[in-house]
Amino acid sequence: METSALAKRLSARFVAGETLADVLRAGRRINSEGIALTIDHLGENVTSLPEAEASRDVCLNALNEIAKNGIDGNVSIKLTQFGIAISEQACRANVEQLVRRAGELNSFVRVDMESSEYTERTLQLVCDLHAQYKAVGAVIQAYLHRSEKDVEMLCRRGIRVRLCKGAYLEPLQVAFQKKREVNANFVRLMKLLLAAGIYPAIATHDPKMIEEAKSFVLARNIARESFEFQMLYGIRRDLQRALVAEGYRLRLYVPFGKAWYPYFMRRLAERPANLVFLARNLVRE
Repeated sequence: METSALAKRLSARFVAGETLADVLRAGRRINSEGIALTIDHLGENVTSLPEAEASRDVCLNALNEIAKNGIDGNVSIKLTQFGIAISEQACRANVEQLVRRAGELNSFVRVDMESSEYTERTLQLVCDLHAQYKAVGAVIQAYLHRSEKDVEMLCRRGIRVRLCKGAYLEPLQVAFQKKREVNANFVRLMKLLLAAGIYPAIATHDPKMIEEAKSFVLARNIARESFEFQMLYGIRRDLQRALVAEGYRLRLYVPFGKAWYPYFMRRLAERPANLVFLARNLVRE
């Protein structure tokens, strides 16, 4: 699959390329359309500390090159890629190097949220590093029962939050199972963040959720510069263009790297409904 011409054409819609040069080139084009980006180097769930250190170094280089090239962007990381499943101490040291460098460059690191197994450890690490360097934020998944308390805690600490629905398969004990319940909690948390959060990011491709956000900020007279929408690279480009034309801030989550095939397979294995989502967007603008 990774060497097939057809597979490469498929992946090119959703992955910016295999190298940092590829994603920087995509970043310049994205910026020219009035859109910011966050770069994701693919390759979560490393199996050795040298792999984790290599991931750290790729992200450090990405931060440096973003600044050097004047690109409006930052980086997003996963803790399993930085070694948390092997050594929490080593993972913390790797992430700290990255966050410290982001602070020096007046940039930012977003720590993605993975399965609920890592939720508490992820938030603790983000809170600790934010207290030292500021240049780090978290992701909250609306389908988890605990998320409202987590959002309130992060807002009190002045930590930036990206809100998403959540893509991992989770049990009933920790997550809402019905789509309408997830959507309702997303809207509840979104309003909380827009009213009290620090430059929140509303990550959704759902037109209904976007309209809910637009209506809320209009009713509350919330400045469009005080938050941003986020979407995945290659998904709902029609909505992307419409939001920018209306004067809203938008950031794309742009993956790159050689591990694009495992990235797709994990997303599909976690939730088979993702296959329908991707298929629809192959034929959409």
